[in-house]
Amino acid sequence: MKIKKITDNKKKYLDLLLLADEQENMIDKYLGDGDLFALFDGDLKSVCVVLPIDAETCELKNIATYEKYQGKGYGKSLISFISALYKDSYRTMLVGTGETPAILSFYGSCGFIESHRIKNFFTDNYDHPMFEGDIQLIDMIYLKKIL
Repeated sequence: MKIKKITDNKKKYLDLLLLADEQENMIDKYLGDGDLFALFDGDLKSVCVVLPIDAETCELKNIATYEKYQGKGYGKSLISFISALYKDSYRTMLVGTGETPAILSFYGSCGFIESHRIKNFFTDNYDHPMFEGDIQLIDMIYLKKIL
């Protein structure tokens, strides 16, 4: 397994980024200023984007694993890698997600706890209703992890 920071041609990974954030103009808001990492195990398995928020906080803006590789530990490995990488630069890592039990459980298993929420984030910022399985995403749930 190898994790590589991607510094140019970030849009090459758009198909995978769209699995976690399905509207390209929302990805465009953070991809340019964010650090993009790609996890390879033979071929590409997962990507994530980390964006600085302030002197003490960074945010995991996107993490995605190809569907056929989900549940094999690639996402956890990527979060473990970036947590170790950023612990000397930031105190806290945030991640925002929809209110989906499986995803909240995944982040909990990676050391994140609930921080706050932004009411109506998905309905106010996306041009179509967002669903994770059969659950419509409305509020953005922010989780935090002390690095």
